[in-house]
Amino acid sequence: MAELRHALHFAAVSGDRITLEVQERGADQLGTRNTKRLRRQGLIPGVLYGKSNKAFVVGERELRVALTGPSGLHAIVDVVIEGAKTPHHAVLKEYQQHPVRGTITHVDFHEVRLDQPIQATVAVQLIGESPGAKVGGVVSQVARELHVEALPSAIPEHIEVDLSALELGESLRLSDVVAIAGVTFLDDEQTVLANCSSPRGLTEAEEAADTALAAEAAAESAAQAEAATDAE
Repeated sequence: MAELRHALHFAAVSGDRITLEVQERGADQLGTRNTKRLRRQGLIPGVLYGKSNKAFVVGERELRVALTGPSGLHAIVDVVIEGAKTPHHAVLKEYQQHPVRGTITHVDFHEVRLDQPIQATVAVQLIGESPGAKVGGVVSQVARELHVEALPSAIPEHIEVDLSALELGESLRLSDVVAIAGVTFLDDEQTVLANCSSPRGLTEAEEAADTALAAEAAAESAAQAEAATDAE
């Protein structure tokens, strides 16, 4: 059974900082057989990608604590390699899980500079109540993620989209989102984030009513035409 792979494309990064101490893996610790042995010992293999990629192992408990803190997968992690003094500032890039137990079996970090912007994928969160929904409309979220660029510590955990101006039959686009200081939206400003439409039942009822009115008007016109003919 294949492991579950989660590619994050630099998921949203919060300003929280977490220190994670790891041990560099030597050549004698690489390979599938050695990886299985490390996992049995409670060690999770990983790779720190940067100017020079570094293979490492980290305790399963320490990794779990780092990734389940207040910011979850979104924190800036100071990866400290055993024996070194300078931490490597990094963000979670990808992780793999056991398909049954759900435990992490491999983790990848990507080294970043805190003074240089990175691109990230950020979740869209709808807030507020749509006026269109109050009169029977149905709100649908069209886009669930947006692509942004900002300094690692400035990337928001999510983008809030306010529905308070969304009327029935209208859409909210990226251009309607309030700008966030230090954050650049990379998607087209016409990207639709949410819309409010009539429910199918209501639409069908409206169509039926329109059809009935049209038939009634046609019948009335025919009756008037017949009356005019008889008068002649």
